[in-house]
Amino acid sequence: MERKLNVWRSPLLKQLLIGVAACATYMLAAKLCLRLATVHPSASPFWPPTGIAIVTLLLLGLRYWPACYLVNRFANGKDVFDRTWDILRFALYAGILSGGIAATFGVTSLALGGFAPWHQYGIIWRTWWLGDAAGALVFAPFLLLWSANPIPRWSQRQVAEAGALLASTLLMSGIIFGPLLHSEVRNDPWTFLCTPFLIWAAFRFGPREASAIICLVCAIAVIGTTHGYGPFARPSPNDSLLLLQSFLSIQALTTLVFAAEVSERRRQEEHAKQLAVRDPLTGLANYRLLVERVEEQIKRYGRTTKPFVILLMDLDGLKKINDQYGHLVGSLAICRLAEVLHLSCRETDTAARYGGDEFALVLTETSAEAAALVAQRVAQRLSLDAEEPRLTVSIGIAEFPRDGATIEHLLSAADHSLYNDKGRGGTPNPSRKVTNTK
Repeated sequence: MERKLNVWRSPLLKQLLIGVAACATYMLAAKLCLRLATVHPSASPFWPPTGIAIVTLLLLGLRYWPACYLVNRFANGKDVFDRTWDILRFALYAGILSGGIAATFGVTSLALGGFAPWHQYGIIWRTWWLGDAAGALVFAPFLLLWSANPIPRWSQRQVAEAGALLASTLLMSGIIFGPLLHSEVRNDPWTFLCTPFLIWAAFRFGPREASAIICLVCAIAVIGTTHGYGPFARPSPNDSLLLLQSFLSIQALTTLVFAAEVSERRRQEEHAKQLAVRDPLTGLANYRLLVERVEEQIKRYGRTTKPFVILLMDLDGLKKINDQYGHLVGSLAICRLAEVLHLSCRETDTAARYGGDEFALVLTETSAEAAALVAQRVAQRLSLDAEEPRLTVSIGIAEFPRDGATIEHLLSAADHSLYNDKGRGGTPNPSRKVTNTK
């Protein structure tokens, strides 16, 4: 019995089942899409299985699909849709080159085997290639982005906006590719009225949501076009779908590039905000954020009358560490202390580095006696750290409003307590009232 359970839990069997599931999904999608084939039973102008194949490779690895090496090698793999140049490389490698190679091998083998006439080689090749390219550009981004992060984390406002976007896209796509206004739409450039909704999704949400809107428009457009509705409807069903896929591929590529640029700009803005309030070496709050948090605590005291405490700390002997071990070890020592501060405070507290070897902890709704226990915990964790060089800190405690009623007085009191601690060489005394000299 135990042996049977081990067999079912084996990684090899798990990989086999995943491979079978991916293969079955590909074959089912292929069977459905081949119903749209008109110029040849093996060439459909609408071919999402290409997107399934690419995403299977990028998510599960080369052992599941022996193709698309270029995307992993030159287009950032699973993160291909995060940057503009990676998206353009993806379009080149997965859409244009890979689709062209697949079409060439596929149509040539059909012609050599006598399954397709040579005089139709061009139209079959073009149908095969455009179907693969559209599958890569329209469906691969949707599958890859949503499989990586399937649960949206939206605020209530974003949920309402997403609902409005969805309803507007459905309405406009239905008008353009549906029977309601078919006679008015078919000869006018109404098709581009889909573009504002794609830009809306890209600008307000991101690549993941934009890829979903692209697929939604594509699904409605394909259904409408195959029934003879919309501006791409032609006497030949194959020509209709080829025109539609060309349009959708360009729209998808443009939208994904725009979404990536917007997301990159947001990341840069967020990074700039973090640099403005965070210490770049440790990730702790810097002096600017420390002052903001102390001001917030003073305002909180006005509402709750609950005190808070500032712990000021000096990393002892940092200059000696730099001289003896080098500045790299000195920087690592600073990071070691920062990690101890993270472990020693709550989520509501603030750990900060506001100088070379100077650190601070803002402990919300805490008395000086409780803060002394935190100080002892910090010192104890440093003493238990066996890594060389061994670290110690000097700590000063100041409680608001007992030791100061303003930021300047409070920091001055904590600093005075810190140097008293240096002189004593021990844990600061929380019961000692600090007299402010300023």
